[in-house]
Amino acid sequence: MADTAAAPGLRLLLVHAHPDDESIGQGATMAKYVAEGRGVTLVTCTAGEMGEILVPELEHLAADRDDRLGEHRRGELDDAMAALGVTDHRFLGGFGRYRDSGMKWHEDGHAIAADDVHENAFWHADFTEAATLLVEVIREVRPQVLVTYDEFGGYGHPDHIQAHRVAMYAAQLAAAPSYRRDLGPAWSIAKIYWGAISESRIREGLRMLRESGDTTTFEGMDPDGTLPPMFRADEDITCEVDAGDHVEKKLDALRAHRTQITTDGPFFALSNNIGAQAFGREQFVLVHGAPGETDPATGWETDLFAGIAESAD
Repeated sequence: MADTAAAPGLRLLLVHAHPDDESIGQGATMAKYVAEGRGVTLVTCTAGEMGEILVPELEHLAADRDDRLGEHRRGELDDAMAALGVTDHRFLGGFGRYRDSGMKWHEDGHAIAADDVHENAFWHADFTEAATLLVEVIREVRPQVLVTYDEFGGYGHPDHIQAHRVAMYAAQLAAAPSYRRDLGPAWSIAKIYWGAISESRIREGLRMLRESGDTTTFEGMDPDGTLPPMFRADEDITCEVDAGDHVEKKLDALRAHRTQITTDGPFFALSNNIGAQAFGREQFVLVHGAPGETDPATGWETDLFAGIAESAD
């Protein structure tokens, strides 16, 4: 168990499904809080063994060949966390405890479980067992803030949905004094957020891409049309962290995930067109706890720790 007396006064825990999800969703926020001396802990639920490989010379690592992609992505995650400055990152239950479940695309455009799912897949995990493994982390780290996915996992990936369920249940169990006393004193997380992408922000970015002549990035998305469910109406957003000063660290973290993300892919195109400051703004939905001070212009918080005293242990 960590020496909590030496722990930073404000601590953030993020629960993600695969390596790269954290850098895509909250990479700039993570880097910002590390730079400010706040505690940042990442828990990744699988090693992403079923991911698509975008580097031709590494295609032999695929699940249907050497099945060593998870080991490789573990190294990519290490490099990404080094870029962000995060020193506390773990796999739920230890590396290899749960396997990437894979996915396929539904005709409606969102992800669903694949036809064949490995017996050790996270999607098949014993729910209480997985949540208890996270309870152990929560009681050790004692975060005031938890960030995970929404109930749909952003775009429907079964591992994202499972990570959401496990994180939300673990937060409840960790706060119950009678539950697994052997895992340490109960800890109640003050604020829980779901990662989000503002609809107005993505429309702004898409519009700039299209005006620049780019019709292939986020192909099929119309700046003025219907957007996929991963984008949230602004009325649902409750916090936007401006970490524009740390966007280069986020981009370096994305580059580290080279089997999954290409430098000529959509995230880099979006960054190039809307600018670093805009790309470094990351949005969230508060689903548990009291909101803190907000920006009068947007009505959104600007800090996940807003309203939390640093000495709150």
